[in-house]
Amino acid sequence: MNIFKFGGASVKDAQGVKNVAKVLQKTGITHKVVVISAMGKTTNALEKVIHSYFEEDTSLTENIQVIKTYHHQILMELFPDKSLPVFHKVKHLFEELETFLNRNKSPNYDYVYDQVIGFGELISTTIVSEYLSFLNIENTWLDARNLIKTDATYRDAKVNWVSTEKKIQENIQGNKLYLTQGFIASDPNNFTTTLGREGSDYTAGIFAYCLKAIDVTIWKDVDGVLNADPRVFKNTQLLKEISYEEAIELAFYGASVIHPKTLQPLQKREIPLLVKSFYHPEAEGTVVGRGKIITPYVPCFIVKKNLVLLSLSALDFSFFVEENISEIFALFHKYQIKVDLIQNSAISFSVCVDNKFNNVDKLITHLKAKYKVKYHKNVSLYTIRHFSEEAINQLEEGKTILLKQLTRTTVQLVTKE
Repeated sequence: MNIFKFGGASVKDAQGVKNVAKVLQKTGITHKVVVISAMGKTTNALEKVIHSYFEEDTSLTENIQVIKTYHHQILMELFPDKSLPVFHKVKHLFEELETFLNRNKSPNYDYVYDQVIGFGELISTTIVSEYLSFLNIENTWLDARNLIKTDATYRDAKVNWVSTEKKIQENIQGNKLYLTQGFIASDPNNFTTTLGREGSDYTAGIFAYCLKAIDVTIWKDVDGVLNADPRVFKNTQLLKEISYEEAIELAFYGASVIHPKTLQPLQKREIPLLVKSFYHPEAEGTVVGRGKIITPYVPCFIVKKNLVLLSLSALDFSFFVEENISEIFALFHKYQIKVDLIQNSAISFSVCVDNKFNNVDKLITHLKAKYKVKYHKNVSLYTIRHFSEEAINQLEEGKTILLKQLTRTTVQLVTKE
């Protein structure tokens, strides 16, 4: 089997859906599992729905209507006949969404988030599957929630590999074309869970591992993995080869092309990961696998924005020891705070953290009971792998450096711009 993954940018409009069909026709329409994300910015739009739902905002109906209109436009451009089943199927999914919001009694934000957010993928895969059938490309639509089983950690669920592998192998035959959703799964009670933001890549990795696939191809709107985000940095270069270890390092530091958890199941079975352009499917792209660290060997730039820099010291100026650090990390775990950088001295401890669950203010209040706390919000963390002096100088220009850390292969800068 080959595993293909198409992200939201590749199915953002009718032309994108048509292009997916063309890529499949060029590369073969059997022996494939195709994982598809929500269309365009639908995930962001559904997050607005969730926000207005919890705020009891009058814009809830309007926010849902925006998503309906967007998908209806795509349907109208793809299908000439409004009596086709796809229109009813998409309408039914929106009715399911609205029914959940009307009947839900749970105040748990993360639970509600997962029940709502997955409709983006359910709708997109329904549209793509029906369009392929319209072109007489035989395919089987699968609900990923019936195959990928997780615990009940909503918004960042952990995979039950034994149950997942069994279900995937039972439901997929090698000679067919299957379409399924990225990002979503289900817990032991069959409530929807999600695998973390950008988790569709991870879904592809899960299917590849469970099916012992030949390879995984992630189709992007770029030519492959670049040494920097072209929206932020100038003069980017295509990386033709990356080792598993180096790709995991890049993902850990925040490179957005490959999800951090995607590579681990692939590395276990030495399944190559290809990152290719859906605009130029014939181009080679990037291969992640065994081999050289990185080709060509150039500095790689990564930036994470909207982070928080915390600097702690003991109220009595005593040494910062293992007991203090252990206690602080227990609080990070309690408040679901992800640490991106650590630096400590004899009497202070600094961390740059991601506030994705919006708990950092609660954490700061808790810490102030025992520590002197300084913090900077909305900072940026720049990382350069395989840095040169020229690369560092280029990056530092015009920025206020709050913290700098160098290791043998990596430099990190926390900046306030």
